[in-house]
Amino acid sequence: MNAPIAMRGGTPATAATWLLFGCGLLFGFVLSRVGATDYDAIAKMFLLEDLHLAGVIGIAMVVAGLGLGWVRRMRSGRLAVYAEVIKAKPTKPGLVVGAVLFGAGWAITGTCPGTGLAQLGEGKLMALFTVAGMFIGAGGYVRFGAWVEALLGRRAPKSGR
Repeated sequence: MNAPIAMRGGTPATAATWLLFGCGLLFGFVLSRVGATDYDAIAKMFLLEDLHLAGVIGIAMVVAGLGLGWVRRMRSGRLAVYAEVIKAKPTKPGLVVGAVLFGAGWAITGTCPGTGLAQLGEGKLMALFTVAGMFIGAGGYVRFGAWVEALLGRRAPKSGR
């Protein structure tokens, strides 16, 4: 497990942790308010009957992109410590496998992990299956991820790089 990110001076980032926890709670509240925790609204989005949630997702992607870009450019201040952590990740052959599993889980449960946690916060007990799937998937990745990457890496065509 990774050690906590230390602020300048070596003290644990407990204030930042609580700030991020609060942001997570706010995010869950917003997901609930825009209807992203409603199975019928999600189904209507995928059936292209109501694109309200697609618009919400699009706006969230733009805001997240701008926010991450801003944090990556921080050189001083409270968020500067996180600028070192946010880096581009290499594409791996297992990314397609993970994307298929993520999509299958979303199709089966009718929700993604973030909205699953928000559903749980609303008291929707069916979200326990989504959360259990999140833990099973994360555990499966920890246990088998390197093996799958090695297996797929051997079969991947060699690039000219």
